[in-house]
Amino acid sequence: MKTGHLLIAAVVIYFVTKQLLGWIRQAPIKSDPWSPEVEEALHQADAVPLCHKCFTPQPPGSWFCQQCGSAVGPYNNWMPYVYVFSQGEVFRNGVTEKIRINALTVTGYLLFSLSSYIVFAPIYWFYLFRNLKRIRAEETMEVVAAQGSE
Repeated sequence: MKTGHLLIAAVVIYFVTKQLLGWIRQAPIKSDPWSPEVEEALHQADAVPLCHKCFTPQPPGSWFCQQCGSAVGPYNNWMPYVYVFSQGEVFRNGVTEKIRINALTVTGYLLFSLSSYIVFAPIYWFYLFRNLKRIRAEETMEVVAAQGSE
């Protein structure tokens, strides 16, 4: 009896997957979100890359921002040694910066820290939840201040 259930489940999964892939293939291809002028400006010889955190212009071949220290190299996330700095930046943002709080973000931080820190993950989680509490308190204060000014 259980073999029959497994066979039916496998057939259902097969057809659902087939339908999903067909739906994705038939989806219309959308154009770039920016105008042709922006696309052209991005590919000009005098275009300069910017830091994603502080928007400081970066010289060619730099791996880290000279202003804020963020990993800015074009292949930093692929380089065997340097990608650790990108991961560290993500972890540091989780415990010190104002991040968007939703179930996906918090779950991602929890699972990513568990896979990276293993035994020390609870220590990271303490600082993460302390930061999330601080962010929520700041957002509450902003709402209260906005309501008070009305």
